[in-house]
Amino acid sequence: MDKAGSDTAQCLKFNLRQVRAFLAVASELHFRRAADRLFISQSALSRSILALESAVGTPLLERSTRQVRLTDAGLAFAEECRQALSYLERADRVAHAAADGRRGRLRIGYMNFAISGGLPSLLRSYWKQFPDVVTDLEYAPSAQLRAAVLDGSIDIGFVIGRVQSDRVRNALLETNDFVALLPDTHPLAARPQLRLADLAHEPFVLGTEGTFSTFRKLLFNVCYEAGFYPNIVQEASNTSGIFGMVAAGIGVSLYAGCARNDFRAGVVVKPVADVTEVIPTFAIWEASNTSKVLHQFTEFLKSYTLAGGGIPSPKVA
Repeated sequence: MDKAGSDTAQCLKFNLRQVRAFLAVASELHFRRAADRLFISQSALSRSILALESAVGTPLLERSTRQVRLTDAGLAFAEECRQALSYLERADRVAHAAADGRRGRLRIGYMNFAISGGLPSLLRSYWKQFPDVVTDLEYAPSAQLRAAVLDGSIDIGFVIGRVQSDRVRNALLETNDFVALLPDTHPLAARPQLRLADLAHEPFVLGTEGTFSTFRKLLFNVCYEAGFYPNIVQEASNTSGIFGMVAAGIGVSLYAGCARNDFRAGVVVKPVADVTEVIPTFAIWEASNTSKVLHQFTEFLKSYTLAGGGIPSPKVA
């Protein structure tokens, strides 16, 4: 405690019980009614008021056989005490809310597919139930988010794939299917769906290794299973760049099914019928993180997904 706080504590020679007793008398202006309201005897109430006046160092009440009224000092003291009690009661509520994880700060990291997919709906539902939690949102690729969870830079990250580590807890938010992005003028754009082999000889636009490394591994695996390696002619560091280059006719791309949520003129999204692999979005957090807010959020996430909030991306044309 600093010197100012220590001096204040030493100067306060009265307690909350005495303050509440005084405010009851100030409200009722009658000792018996105030005593009944507090469920104490009138004599005990009188002793409490006298002790408070002694501690404050000035009379707070004027008493007569017919009435009780506040002195000027009593009027001022009562007003300040009401405000102080209001702040203390709020502090009590805030402390309990923080202890229960209903108040505080949560640092959330997300990657492209999460923010284009189910994360906004999850956050909207969470904020509605926990309006006193402040959330800091930060974008980063999956690989960086995994590191950020482990070094404590963020509390929870939404990444591609499960993290296999005793230090990390995982919870599935949703899965996405693979879809093809085509220029709307492409000969294949009129088809309701494609097969992966249809794209084998097409020029590809992909996200860079720096920002899409985890997804690229999944993409290369499905292409390998289909018997080809994509002919990458251009790379982009973000989703907007990928969509823009496809719209410009530079090439085609494979992406997550959440692309259906991101309309872009000049781009059509087509399901790839013969790819059964999915792209999972997991929430990850460090097992040793003791944040009450994080615990409350992860419990909410689990109930949200069980209730159908996090659902697989449908395979539709």
